[in-house]
Amino acid sequence: MAVTQTGTAFKTLSFNNTSSKTYGVYITGEAVYNAPERDIEMITIPGRNGAIAMDYGRFQNIEVTYPAGIFASSEADFRTAISDFRNFLCSKTTYVKLTDDYNPDEYRMALYKSGLEVEPTMLRAGEFNITFECKPQRFLTSGDTVTTMTASGSISNPTNFDSKPLLVVTGTGTLTVNGVQITFTASPTTVDCEAMEAYNGTTSRNGSITLSPNRFPVLSPGSNTITKGSGISQVKITPRWWRV
Repeated sequence: MAVTQTGTAFKTLSFNNTSSKTYGVYITGEAVYNAPERDIEMITIPGRNGAIAMDYGRFQNIEVTYPAGIFASSEADFRTAISDFRNFLCSKTTYVKLTDDYNPDEYRMALYKSGLEVEPTMLRAGEFNITFECKPQRFLTSGDTVTTMTASGSISNPTNFDSKPLLVVTGTGTLTVNGVQITFTASPTTVDCEAMEAYNGTTSRNGSITLSPNRFPVLSPGSNTITKGSGISQVKITPRWWRV
């Protein structure tokens, strides 16, 4: 049986909505505040001073490592807790939500990468590192809040970065987001601007939307205009705010 620690010094992480405390694992906050690297290529030109920065407009993935400790009430429980935690981490083969007590208002999308070389103490406790491969964004939990609009209006992006929202549209006709007009011929339709696809449940709706210009809309920093055509009765917007 894992031991539950108390006190402000003991923090936890949650991976795929399961707390590390379930396995008696606690973390410290080293490296959890690091920022990702921009995808920039520096190009030098003979005879010209300096270099040209070619910015590809995105960030690279980032590794996040948590120094961690595990506590158990007996040697047998210690071995079981380590095995169960390792197998839990390795069982997730796609990006899942990663949160920690140091940043309660945000989360990352992460894959378990490496770690768990445990240095045991009295066979009831041990220290190790856990490393995750993370997408560069720190998504704000406030960005998961759905805004429902039944009339044209605006939505304000509180961050410094363009976000790629999830739109759930009821009705047919046109919806314009910051100058990008989407025409819908089927209802309801979900438009995932991050994945650049449209669907309803498991049914693709890519053929039932038209984009003009031919790109998916983003929500820019500051105010964003949402214009609803007469045939659209409702729009639900999950903005997906993020920062680095």
